[in-house]
Amino acid sequence: MIKNLLTCLILCLAISGLYSQSVGIIGSATPGGWESDTDMELIDAVDSIWTIEIELFDGEAKFRQDDDWAVNWGNSDFPLGVGEQDGSNIPVFAGNYTVTFNAKTGEYNFDVDSDIGIIGSATPGGWEMDTDMFKDQTDSNKFFTTIDLIAGEAKFRKDDDWAVNWGSADFPSGVGVQDGDNILVDQAATYVVTLDTSTGEYLFESMVTYETIGIIGDATPGGWEEDTDMTQSANDPNAWSATITLTDGEVKFRAEDDWAVNWGSTDFPSGTAELGGDNIPVTAGDYLVSFNSETGEYSFTEIVEYTTVGIIGDATPGGWAEDTDFEKDAENVHLWTARLELLDGEAKFRAEDDWTVNWGSGDFPVGVGIIDGANIPITAGEYIISFNSLTGEYNFKAVVEYGTVGLIGKSGPNGDWENDVPMNKDENDFNLWTLESVTLTTQNPDVTDEGVKFRAENDWAVNWGDVTWPSGIGTAGGPNIATVEGTYGVTFNSSTGEYLFGDPLTSTQDVIDPSDIKVFPNPATQVLNINLDAIELSGDVSINIIDMTGKVILQDMRDASQLNNINISSLNSGNYLLNIYNDRYIIGKRFSVVK
Repeated sequence: MIKNLLTCLILCLAISGLYSQSVGIIGSATPGGWESDTDMELIDAVDSIWTIEIELFDGEAKFRQDDDWAVNWGNSDFPLGVGEQDGSNIPVFAGNYTVTFNAKTGEYNFDVDSDIGIIGSATPGGWEMDTDMFKDQTDSNKFFTTIDLIAGEAKFRKDDDWAVNWGSADFPSGVGVQDGDNILVDQAATYVVTLDTSTGEYLFESMVTYETIGIIGDATPGGWEEDTDMTQSANDPNAWSATITLTDGEVKFRAEDDWAVNWGSTDFPSGTAELGGDNIPVTAGDYLVSFNSETGEYSFTEIVEYTTVGIIGDATPGGWAEDTDFEKDAENVHLWTARLELLDGEAKFRAEDDWTVNWGSGDFPVGVGIIDGANIPITAGEYIISFNSLTGEYNFKAVVEYGTVGLIGKSGPNGDWENDVPMNKDENDFNLWTLESVTLTTQNPDVTDEGVKFRAENDWAVNWGDVTWPSGIGTAGGPNIATVEGTYGVTFNSSTGEYLFGDPLTSTQDVIDPSDIKVFPNPATQVLNINLDAIELSGDVSINIIDMTGKVILQDMRDASQLNNINISSLNSGNYLLNIYNDRYIIGKRFSVVK
């Protein structure tokens, strides 16, 4: 009993001591300079989280405990980061902030109080939350921030509200106007973004280090004289890849077709290259080559066409004893798909019903399997599973059957955002929904709350939208679909998000599922092919290729059986919409061009 009381007393004293500690912020950016801490308030004693609302100046800061340098935290990252003991001073821009700091983990956040922010699918907060910008101390109309963006869309707005917002179709620079177009960010990167609210002028200045990365050497087609350029990932500016035929020999990676910056190593088929490193010895073959210009990591994955690829494990119908084989894609021999009911458990992918080649990862539902990787943890459910045997990428997409899906919006028949127009579920495919005839009004481009969207169960918890018309791929929580006045037949796939506003449907017409149309290769370079084998279509069809601004770039007409080798060599790199129609729009498919 005495021992237990003593233990309790020691614990209480320890907790009391912890709570009596102070954490403050200090530095040239703070009111007290480097001489005096500004104490923070403890808001979570269990996790030791501290906060303060404070005006800061251009300068530097650190966190420290008990007004003493014995315990202090810093880092070079701003406005978010993880402070380290005796770390670097934190660079700070002037402004009013809510600062939070976790004394256990070192995590900190300087949340600036600003009336101007950037929002959109390309930003960290998506369309739900603004990322506030910093005010230029020399000009109250100018704002700036450094931000990691992905490929997507963005706008500027005031006071976290759509009442005042700026947009334009131009990127990376332009003049934003009230209720203007979404700004299309076509490349993921770290950007310095500036906005002048008095003129609307904006600039997205990419901090990508390299314009080109190539592979060179006597094992490559160009030998030591000419680089074979690699393709930059749309979502990671440091990730580069190429499909290439190599001979026995050596290679290196280099930037800007110049030896000033080059990487090499002695390891093959994978390793971490060093600046100015040795030539990489390679063995002849066809490879998918990947390289990260930030970390130096690289891999040469041999391109193998497998006869079968399946999934195996205690989460699968065959357990660990028998593979459940996937279906090989007709246009891409490395893409495999299946629709399966899975149990709680684990699984892996493998080739030729054998453990010689198998892929796994600890990630679910999306990940990149590696050879002999970990078992994939599975949550019970029905899934559409896709797997790429070349890249290892996989996706377990849950199959959801909705009771209702409707069309809603101010530009719709009901003229409001409260009442859905119910769509008809296809009796053979619960993901396919139609409206035989619906009348829409034209969306005013200067009014942001017009347009239409699709939503499930008469509720905003699940809704789809996109910026393209008359067809596109709706994304969860996406923007309103801008409309053009007219009477349309509507098709929507709640699994893929694909939609089409075409001519009114009749009871004698077959509804075409967008997933029945195959467009390949995607991304494409010179030629685009269309496969309509899954549907019955004959005679002449018209083809329109439309850019993301809605401009028709290419028009063609040909027999439905002759849809191969559509010449797209004149198109620039970017995203496009393909419309195919015969007396009415049939379907819209999105594709990309990479040059």
